[in-house]
Amino acid sequence: MARSPSTLPPAPSTAPSFAPEQLLFTPATPQPQAVPLIFAFPNQYSVGITSLGYQGVWATLAQRSDLQVSRLFTDLQESLPSEPELVGFSFSWELDYGHIFDLLEQLRIPLQSRDRTAAHPLVFGGGPVLTANPEPFADFFDLVLLGDGEVVLDAFIDGYQGVRGLPRSQQLRQLAQIPGLYVPSLYQVTYGDPQGAIARIEPLDASIPATVTKQTYRGNVLSASQVVTPQAAWENIYMVEVVRSCPELCRFCLASYLTLPFRTADLGDSLIPAIDRGLAITQRLGLLGASVTQHPQFPELLHHLSQPAYDGIRLSIASVRTNTVTETLARTLSRRGTQSLTIAVESGSDRVRRIVNKKLETAEIIAAAQQAKAGGLRGLKLYGMVGIPGETAADVEATVALMTHLKQAAPGLRLTLGCSTFVPKAHTPFQWQGVNPAAQKRLTLLQKQLRPQGIDFRPESYNWSVIQALLSRGDRRLAPLLLQVRHYGDSLGSYRRGFKTLQDQLPPLSFYVHDTWDVDQVLPWHHLQGPLPLATLQKHQAEALTPQSCS
Repeated sequence: MARSPSTLPPAPSTAPSFAPEQLLFTPATPQPQAVPLIFAFPNQYSVGITSLGYQGVWATLAQRSDLQVSRLFTDLQESLPSEPELVGFSFSWELDYGHIFDLLEQLRIPLQSRDRTAAHPLVFGGGPVLTANPEPFADFFDLVLLGDGEVVLDAFIDGYQGVRGLPRSQQLRQLAQIPGLYVPSLYQVTYGDPQGAIARIEPLDASIPATVTKQTYRGNVLSASQVVTPQAAWENIYMVEVVRSCPELCRFCLASYLTLPFRTADLGDSLIPAIDRGLAITQRLGLLGASVTQHPQFPELLHHLSQPAYDGIRLSIASVRTNTVTETLARTLSRRGTQSLTIAVESGSDRVRRIVNKKLETAEIIAAAQQAKAGGLRGLKLYGMVGIPGETAADVEATVALMTHLKQAAPGLRLTLGCSTFVPKAHTPFQWQGVNPAAQKRLTLLQKQLRPQGIDFRPESYNWSVIQALLSRGDRRLAPLLLQVRHYGDSLGSYRRGFKTLQDQLPPLSFYVHDTWDVDQVLPWHHLQGPLPLATLQKHQAEALTPQSCS
């Protein structure tokens, strides 16, 4: 397919080389007619190469001889094709959208899909942001891949090979027939009024699927690092995915609900072989997952890593289930170079933990701190949240009381509380709930009461949480806003200015961020089916906010 010279990417004046990389896969030699493809991560190399999702997709693409794959980051790039046919983005954090704009402009590709012609590549994207709610970004992507790359990626590439050379419109229509491939331009969104809720979302005609379903990989061989490099955010780390999703189903948690069902990597067929493969080239191992210690064979895995053969490794572990913290776990981690452990408690209030379905008692949190200290760990980091639906000021005081109790129960243990503001996420039971404006003052209250006690309090920005909520629950009317924000400088003030400029063309900020939506309201992602049906999410929300849960 011919390409216009205008698509040629500019040659950087200085082209820094990639850091030394040790690959754990063998890239294929591209065939003569291989599809030129650019696979981008909208952030710096050190961030992108630490993403297990990005690594997995890149390795899958690079092992196909029918593709010629080049990587692109905001600070580094491989030699890029002058006429790419496909440009893809791994999109894992909402606020990285500005970098997507930057990279598209660098490649001289129009930002909005409606402005692209046969001279431009198809722009596709995947990752948790787009799988959850692609609608604020729908105008900027030709295709969105919904779900797990193990399922949808090869189907997409095979499908593209079948339509290669056809007119752009025909390519998109045929690709839209593949499960998990969402073509936003083939769906029309109708609003009751420019500043109101969505009235309906419909395909342009009967040949387009009315609903696009997220694709789920159900195997028990999960992801592992495909590259090890000293320039990763965690130097020379080799990562292994121990579990995917989480069985606890905290009502706010995108990582639980969006990735259902809970899957575990097989110990003998997946975990141990993957670990040994990685430790052949590095001594730093990271065990990843939303709830690693809830793997049914985790004690066996821990025993395996306790053997003398692993004495030289440095072991890191993602956030663990609080009531699975034992002295044995803490001792093993301490002996393997870990100084602290991370647990998610959400709140010091038993009542709030019941609201979010956090099946955790205060006594278990205290015990975890004591076990961590007894096992030789020096620090304990807790993740908390303010503004959870149903939370009161008394619940925030309960968090202060919990941290004070922990300090007394485990003297000498360095305590850190990272605290965020509740942000509603698509496909979770709390997707209808808004951000509580009182959260800002509650973060300030925690800071004033905890820091004088020597507790390291690390709040996330309330104002940027508001913007994250805007993007999490936004619809297509936000596309002009995002372009205005970029024009105004991508600051917090740019969003306020953009809403003022477009005030007659979209709802106010409060509609997207703070309002509690009606459960019968048409949601922006109404036509995109996640792991659970709408009725189940409604039931889970009702259970969370019943008087019994809130008392």
